[in-house]
Amino acid sequence: MKHRINYLGFLSLLALIAVLGWRTGNKGLYGFFGFAYYFRYYWVIPDEFFRLNVQKAATFAFMSEMIMLVPFMFVCTSVYGTAKAVPVSFALSFAVTVLAFTTALVYLEWRERKGAEND
Repeated sequence: MKHRINYLGFLSLLALIAVLGWRTGNKGLYGFFGFAYYFRYYWVIPDEFFRLNVQKAATFAFMSEMIMLVPFMFVCTSVYGTAKAVPVSFALSFAVTVLAFTTALVYLEWRERKGAEND
């Protein structure tokens, strides 16, 4: 049987951006170390239920980004002014999206694992 590639593991490559933060002294890039969590998905076989969980988590993350972008835009405009409001609000909504996706995926995997223990 041919081993199928789990493309979710490739998100762990984004952790390499944090190395640029170390090299350039930009501490803002250290947050990309969080993507190293996805390294574990290289060994997960992507079956139909896994793909469904990823789809549910991605839908939740997308909707949370769309909902949070407008409040972030208003808050960032009042805090940073109009010039920096757009990039900061998009960066915050991106961070919320990544956290929402990861949290939802971990929760769905935990629920699946808990259900498998009852069998």
